[in-house]
Amino acid sequence: MNIYVGNLSWNLKDQDLSNLFATHGEVSSAKIVTDKFTNRSKGFGFVEMPNDDQAQAAIAALNGTEVDGRNIVVNESRPKPEGGGGGGFKKRSFGSGGGGGYKGGSGGGFKKGGGGFNRDRGGYSNDY
Repeated sequence: MNIYVGNLSWNLKDQDLSNLFATHGEVSSAKIVTDKFTNRSKGFGFVEMPNDDQAQAAIAALNGTEVDGRNIVVNESRPKPEGGGGGGFKKRSFGSGGGGGYKGGSGGGFKKGGGGFNRDRGGYSNDY
């Protein structure tokens, strides 16, 4: 069974997580998720236990307990929904190759010389 462990202290390492669950049964893997740029813990991780009964016992025993000054959250990991994917933001290309923003006086929205709002005529341009 795959187990989610949240609200972890940033000081904990994979081995600490493994040791915590090992008292309740066999642990096949324990991984704390880290930021790929800073390599710092994101405060949660996953523990894999091959025996479901031991895993349920570990969840019941450890959920809400204090580890390194924080009350951890422990529950059965649910798989990501299919087709979700991606992060919280969409990647956009800045600079060359298109799209909005201010790009050398062209771009979108306010144009100094073209259609839309035309500064030279003082008001809205009628040349649609």
